[in-house]
Amino acid sequence: MLPTLPTMPIQGSKTERKLLKLFKGLDASKQQTLVSFAEFLLTQASEEAKVSLEQEGKETSLTEPLDIERPENESVIKAIKRLSETYPMVNKDNILHPISDLMTAHMLQGKEAEQIIDELEAVFLKEYQGPNN
Repeated sequence: MLPTLPTMPIQGSKTERKLLKLFKGLDASKQQTLVSFAEFLLTQASEEAKVSLEQEGKETSLTEPLDIERPENESVIKAIKRLSETYPMVNKDNILHPISDLMTAHMLQGKEAEQIIDELEAVFLKEYQGPNN
C-alpha cells in the first residue's frame, strides 16, 4: 500500500474553500471548463472596469468590432474569448445569461460546439447592433 500525503487544510474564505472542494470533485475536463469559465468572468470584470472609466468621462477605445477570424475546430470557451475580443464594446452583463444557457446546452445536453458557436456569434452581434436591430 502506498503512503498517502498529508492533506493541508484549505485556506481562504468559506466561498474559496467551497469552490476548491467542488473543483477537486470534478474530472480533469470539467476542471478545465471551470477554469475557462472563471477566465471569462475575469474578462467580464475588466469590461466592467472599462465601463466605469467611460462613465467617468474617460475616452472609450473601440466602436467597431475587430476582425478576428474564427478558427477551425474552435472550442466553445475559446469562441467566447474570441467574441469578447471581437466585440470589446459589448456589455457582457447583458448577454451573460444567454452565454451561460448556451454553455449549459453544450456541456450538459451535448449540443455540438459548432452550432453553439454559431448561436454565440448571433448573441454577440445582436447585442452589438442594439435593441433596434
